[in-house]
Amino acid sequence: MVARTDTTRGATALPRAFSTTFPKRIHREPHDPSEAQHSSDALDRLACGHMTATTQDLTPVANTIRGLAMDAVQKANSGHPGMPMGMAEVAAVLWTEFLRWSPEEPEWAGRDRFVLSGGHGSMLLYSLLHLADYPVSLDDLKNFRQLHSRTPGHPEYGDTVGVETTTGPLGQGFANAVGMAVAAKMAVARTGTELVGSRVFVTVGDGDLMEGISYEAASLAGHLGLDNLVCLWDDNHITIEGHTDLATSEHMQKRFESQGWAVLHCDGHDPEAVRTALSKATTDSTRPTIVCCKTTIGKGSPNKADSHDVHGAPLGGDEIKLTKQALGLPEEDFYVDERAREAFRAAKAQNEVTRQQWHRDMQAWQSANPEQAKLWQAIQGREVPADLLAQLTAAAGDKSAATRAISGAVIQKAAELMPALVSGSADLDGSCKTRIKADGSFLKDNPTGRTMHYGIREHAMGAVMNGISLFGFLPAGSTFLVFADYMRTPIRLASLMKISCAFVFTHDSLMVGEDGPTHQPVEHLATLRAIPNLHVFRPADGPETAAAWTHAMTRKDGPVVLSLTRQGLPVLPHGKGFTSQDAMKGGYTLVDASDAKATIVATGAEVSLAVDTAKLLGEQGIKTRVVSMPCLELFHQQDKAYIASVLGNAALYSLEMGRPEWWCQLTGRYDRCIGQSGFGASAPGKDLAAHFGFTPAAVAARVKAAL
Repeated sequence: MVARTDTTRGATALPRAFSTTFPKRIHREPHDPSEAQHSSDALDRLACGHMTATTQDLTPVANTIRGLAMDAVQKANSGHPGMPMGMAEVAAVLWTEFLRWSPEEPEWAGRDRFVLSGGHGSMLLYSLLHLADYPVSLDDLKNFRQLHSRTPGHPEYGDTVGVETTTGPLGQGFANAVGMAVAAKMAVARTGTELVGSRVFVTVGDGDLMEGISYEAASLAGHLGLDNLVCLWDDNHITIEGHTDLATSEHMQKRFESQGWAVLHCDGHDPEAVRTALSKATTDSTRPTIVCCKTTIGKGSPNKADSHDVHGAPLGGDEIKLTKQALGLPEEDFYVDERAREAFRAAKAQNEVTRQQWHRDMQAWQSANPEQAKLWQAIQGREVPADLLAQLTAAAGDKSAATRAISGAVIQKAAELMPALVSGSADLDGSCKTRIKADGSFLKDNPTGRTMHYGIREHAMGAVMNGISLFGFLPAGSTFLVFADYMRTPIRLASLMKISCAFVFTHDSLMVGEDGPTHQPVEHLATLRAIPNLHVFRPADGPETAAAWTHAMTRKDGPVVLSLTRQGLPVLPHGKGFTSQDAMKGGYTLVDASDAKATIVATGAEVSLAVDTAKLLGEQGIKTRVVSMPCLELFHQQDKAYIASVLGNAALYSLEMGRPEWWCQLTGRYDRCIGQSGFGASAPGKDLAAHFGFTPAAVAARVKAAL
């Protein structure tokens, strides 16, 4: 398996010249005549301008894609050949005539972003990457869906060069694309130059558009007027169970028009019609565009085209033979028509001219605008000062407050120190405190703003954040912890992709109070901790909140959850040697006691409860230590000696106002895991604490009973 790529980008990889009118291909004469020297007449024609329908027959490209998709799925005996076969012409036109890409510099920031939202159709993308000379070989195509291959069943960011995002669950890629388009707009506005923009192309199928996330993300994109976003809908009216009229009769054109999109139509199997539609789509300077590409799933298959039989299963040897005969392909497995390679060599050569010119333009811009160039470098490098933790700790203060309020103060300083940080909420800024006050709101008419207003669209917020991160910014987004379930898939995908995001959740326990059990999270911390590579940080005071934000801003290999309180918390009794760096280790000894019989490990709001309980137990003759454990995942990364010194030798108890089972890995006994297994109730917070046993006396009784 290839190494996962770095998600940070330095100043040497700055995006291309950007035009809000999106010309198909702007040609500039190369500074070095050798740049325009190509190995064929086709390349010579392309070096002089955009290749048109009269100079290029894309049928060999489309049929090559179909053949590769059929053969790879058949060899793996697993996969989805129908979508690649149906979208072959659309992809051929896009990749050879419109899309800006470079296998010489895959992370070239001047490239267009291409997202295959329906990740099950991955053989379309892998075939394109192979033809475009990315490191996806024929052997890789033959190894489709096998262990450690570069061609997994669904595209995975970082494992296959050229894959912009991990797309598996339907609709996620579409919302990622919206996030990328948002980030490109931010980049242009923040730096004051169109050189750092980007176009985003995303393909979707009927399944993507049925998922609710697509409605949320499309509504946001239309509202923001993201004219750098083009969606290509594989309009084949087929899903796994059959034709879409089994489950929907929605009028897609009216839906997208009502959301502020331009809507175009084309015959997806007519390259000239696709070409015309893409020309129009890339010149609309006021709004995003969806191109409804009327296609036939499994195009070319005599007996399975236009049926769900070709959606998610191999065609079978006999049908592949008939299909290749119908398409004029030889029976040879994994055949690549030389004319297809020629078309991609031509596109590659033109893109290389564009890339080299972009670098010259960028160098000139950097020289003429050193301060703006420095800002862009800081954004793309996600730069922070060496004393970030100290400055955020000072911003957090040392007074009693809710951690959501402390976080609200910290994020103002964080935004000042880290230009890449952008924030937002799902219509809950007044409660979650994540607005970046100094820079205003990101709006269609104010793209310099650093605070996103996602509306009541938690699912889209999470996936849009992932797209913003993939472009190079560090996004933070917030809502109540109980609504983390709406965001679970994008949080999981951020963890899988190892990208940087800060998911901020407030109102994190029964202490939400009067809103009752519908708004009181019980199982959420446990289920979030169950996601691999996700760091869940539940701070208990100002220094720990500063540590949480520092970790979120500096972690390079995955996202961070900040779980924050609604209610105010007291100042903790830190010893003389304590610094916020202790919290960066995930857990530390807060209250020590020689010859202790018990150690209570607590998080967040329950740390102060543990302190009060330890004091009460001490008065009753049971010496008790207290460990604050703001991030269990970080604690497990420490060396064995440190872990042993923190946990000590006394009986271990956990204390957290949520499902307790997760803590058994520390305590070894369920009866020593003090938490909340059932739903809450509607009442003032103090009454709930007393009712459910979260008082010093009640916790002390639990400790004594389990000694």
